[in-house]
Amino acid sequence: MSLACSRSLFFMAFTAGAFALGASYYLEYAVGLAPCSLCLVQRLFLTLLCVCCGLAAVHGPRRVGLWLYWLLVLCASLGGTTAAWRQVLIQSDPVLQLDNCAPAAETLFSGLSWICALQRMFNGGTDCAEISWTLFDLSLPEWSLLFFVAVSILAVYQMLRLVWGALQRPLSGEASHRGGLRD
Repeated sequence: MSLACSRSLFFMAFTAGAFALGASYYLEYAVGLAPCSLCLVQRLFLTLLCVCCGLAAVHGPRRVGLWLYWLLVLCASLGGTTAAWRQVLIQSDPVLQLDNCAPAAETLFSGLSWICALQRMFNGGTDCAEISWTLFDLSLPEWSLLFFVAVSILAVYQMLRLVWGALQRPLSGEASHRGGLRD
């Protein structure tokens, strides 16, 4: 895989993530939709994904760096996929999924450790079950889920491509093609 190809893929993923992050802030501040706790978790993973892709696009890594960056992108996108999937499940059957109400995010982070607060945020609350905005009959968590799944597929494909390229490369000391053996 060439350096230009990897940089352009990271830059495209960064651009798409930044666009999605900008759209979420637009919907919050311009339209007036208040994000729920799972929306904030998804936004956190989207920010991590943007940071990883942006750093990789600027850095232009080689083999080991590509592995590391794609692994970080995969972890961030899987975390976002999990949070979005959880919210889609809550929205599909809110009565069965919500046994207890979660407090507001400000209350969680002021009195609890970060790990406990993130666990409670991941459990969701009654505000996570509301479908307040749709586009093409898909809610925000469903759009988020589609985005995170697409980025996960891209990261897995690129990692498999790196593995395939490593397997195709000859071992050190061997000729790179048959013609080199006769010289």
